[in-house]
Amino acid sequence: MKRIAVCPGSFDPITYGHLDIIERASKVFDEIYISVLRNSSKEGLFTPDERVDMIEEVTKHLGNVKVRQFNGLLIEFCHQVGAGAIVRGLRAVSDFEYEMQLTSMNRKLDSDIETIYMMTNNNYSFISSSIVKEVAKYGGKIEDVVPPHVANLLEEKFNAR
Repeated sequence: MKRIAVCPGSFDPITYGHLDIIERASKVFDEIYISVLRNSSKEGLFTPDERVDMIEEVTKHLGNVKVRQFNGLLIEFCHQVGAGAIVRGLRAVSDFEYEMQLTSMNRKLDSDIETIYMMTNNNYSFISSSIVKEVAKYGGKIEDVVPPHVANLLEEKFNAR
């Protein structure tokens, strides 16, 4: 039986912190589905389609990673792809309370789907997509926190505005 996991997020944009978790999870599971959240109540810098393309580009070296959009309950997405686990990254203690609430609700919805937490590499523990966008908006150096492809896309977005 294949070990399938889902790694959810908005990934607006994907960072080296995200990639750290995805790459490590790809060594533990047979298949990883990166599920890009389509949040209608929040407008992202990148469209969901742009985020999918971006993630596919920076994960193409990982043969067992697939990227999909989803809208709705994460547990339903897990059912659709046959996942038995959700992989989440933790940067700091401040992430824990929110993550505990999500895990508790997901467990209530389906107790057979486990949530696995991975601590982000210390080199990336301070990175968030929001901070990356803010720095990129003002022309700051982001090459150490996002892949070159993502840095180029951020530059294009902010230069077009």
